[in-house]
Amino acid sequence: MANRHLARSVVLQVLFERDASGGKMSLSDAEQRLSDYAKEFGARESDLPFMKQLLQTAAAKQKEIDEVIARAAPEWPLERIAAIDRNVLRLGLTELLYADRAQVPAKVAINEAIELAKTFGSNSSGRFVNGVLGAVYVELGEPGKDEGGARKQQAQKTGKMPTEYLAGAVVYARSKGETYLAFVHDIFGHWTISKGKVEENEDIRAGAVREIKEEMGLDIRIVEELGVNEYIANDSKIDGGKKRKRVTYFLAEAPFAELKLGPSGGLDDAQWFPLSAVGDLNFYDDTLKIIIPAINELAKKT
Repeated sequence: MANRHLARSVVLQVLFERDASGGKMSLSDAEQRLSDYAKEFGARESDLPFMKQLLQTAAAKQKEIDEVIARAAPEWPLERIAAIDRNVLRLGLTELLYADRAQVPAKVAINEAIELAKTFGSNSSGRFVNGVLGAVYVELGEPGKDEGGARKQQAQKTGKMPTEYLAGAVVYARSKGETYLAFVHDIFGHWTISKGKVEENEDIRAGAVREIKEEMGLDIRIVEELGVNEYIANDSKIDGGKKRKRVTYFLAEAPFAELKLGPSGGLDDAQWFPLSAVGDLNFYDDTLKIIIPAINELAKKT
């Protein structure tokens, strides 16, 4: 067994036991158990800092990680997920969401979790973990997706998939000589563009206006279209388990009013930011491809 894979297996064992204790096992007790198991199973001493960091992060971020699982697998309440699968997901998401991608690329985090699920879980555990982590991977903008040729093969199949249409807007307002942009914050730790599903037979622009009202409480005026983003998402409720999502983004103006975050799942904040602060925000790569042209258009209008 490869050394890092063994290290992750030991961390998984401790996470499983901590979960079985109903949260009664303290972090210090968990760390001691980790050290004991590392010696027992022959893990390299040099891997112990990696293992402790992984355990500490998984414990510290468990609430956020469990919310991500609930969003990615809404048909599976957390308590109904098999204990080993639940903790494999927690370990995999700890690496996928919080690890240094230079050290642990997203695909490595996913593949390692799948292998752990296959080794320690049931016959269906690998598929289940793959589905959940795959959904999160798409939400993250598929980091590292251009590595290798698998993406090209997938793109050739998208024409046969059902398409779900969404609309969103980069919303701006002007106040006291300053231009502000409104963004929502998701439970994955990123600021992003407010968007939502367009209803059947609804005009795409009308859908954007409605979604922004529902998600941020703003009445907007569409100024122009900024672009379209397409990606593949998992959906266990349809044949084939996958669908294509097509998001049309607009530039829209609104009054500089208080933002009221709606009840849509997966979001925890909404704020206005002056243009000068936008560059410091944590965005997805595909979101930046929409925001930058929006800022350029606003610069022309000032």
